[in-house]
Amino acid sequence: MSRVGKQPIEVPSGVTVTVKEGEIEVKGPKGTLTTPIPDGIEFKLEEGQLTAERKGDEFSALHGLARALANNAVVGVTEGFSKQMDVVGVGYKAEVQGKKLVFALGYSHPVEYQLPDGIDASAERLPQKSSINQYQTTLTLTGIDKQLLGQVAAELARLRKPDAYKGKGIRYSDRYYRLKQGKTAA
Repeated sequence: MSRVGKQPIEVPSGVTVTVKEGEIEVKGPKGTLTTPIPDGIEFKLEEGQLTAERKGDEFSALHGLARALANNAVVGVTEGFSKQMDVVGVGYKAEVQGKKLVFALGYSHPVEYQLPDGIDASAERLPQKSSINQYQTTLTLTGIDKQLLGQVAAELARLRKPDAYKGKGIRYSDRYYRLKQGKTAA
């Protein structure tokens, strides 16, 4: 039995959950999310708790997944999700222009990224802690859909991967990046 799957999901007040055929619709103060339900999994809403049940042992792998996706939808419409990323490097900048991010990443041209609906961004230029350069831009992405937020963050990180020697590039704020040692004079 899935340990994650058998835990009930507390549905807070102000959130309505509708279980439909093949999907769950969650409405809350921050918006509406629809989450697909895998075959072999059923959800029941009783007394403010949403529980996931599987039809047989062959669906045990999907049991915890379905419960986690439904929980992410409930948390997303109540609190929302956020990710922080750092743009590190001499001359590297990021700025928000409406629903578009414009980056200066050391290329001969500015790099533009169109944000999808449901994702918001803010950029803040802060003094740098390390000795790479004087300033770094901290990018904060927010949204109610955890999967879409992670996808956008991954696409942004791919625009300029962190350099192995100096750490320049777009990187996640909560990760540690080990830097390689450069050449030493003989």
